[in-house]
Amino acid sequence: MSSGSKAVEIGNLFSALPAEQTNEEIFDQLLRVPGARIERIISTGQSTPEGEWYDQEDDEWVVLLAGAARLQVEGEAEERELDVGDWMLLPAHCRHRVTWTQIDPPTVWLAIHIAVAS
Repeated sequence: MSSGSKAVEIGNLFSALPAEQTNEEIFDQLLRVPGARIERIISTGQSTPEGEWYDQEDDEWVVLLAGAARLQVEGEAEERELDVGDWMLLPAHCRHRVTWTQIDPPTVWLAIHIAVAS
């Protein structure tokens, strides 16, 4: 390996999943580079508190790898149901909330946050 090179990293998106419901979601940052961040999120029944909304500065592309979830996008009458393989692109400042996540098996998300050019 030449000097200044980064080391090769390896992991598994399904390692260290909780065996039972946890109090909080688990956020694992997998990669951060200028303008982007990739994280694994593990949910075990968590939801966004009633009346609260995510309103993020960055675009977020998210895919459901395991489990199931429901999301509410502000201004939409119906919740969106997500199953394994479903993905969404949530543009910056698209207010949304998680209304339900499956406990068993845990709900595993892969989220890619992309900085919006100013």
